[in-house]
Amino acid sequence: MELVLAAKAIGAGIAVIALAGVGIGLGNIFSTLVASVARNPAARDTVFPIGMLGFALTEAVALFALLIAFLILFT
Repeated sequence: MELVLAAKAIGAGIAVIALAGVGIGLGNIFSTLVASVARNPAARDTVFPIGMLGFALTEAVALFALLIAFLILFT
């Protein structure tokens, strides 16, 4: 029984590793967004919604990884 709990903890930890990639992706998205608006402030109305869409899709990956980790732990 203890071996199963240890395996679940290891599996959940491996599933959460994806959150590191999400953090890097979000940093890239927002640094590019800020740089593009700094270069061309008139393009803000075009660039900002695309940045928010990228943020939402990247954050969805984090939520899926967290969901998988919880499923591994509690089933």
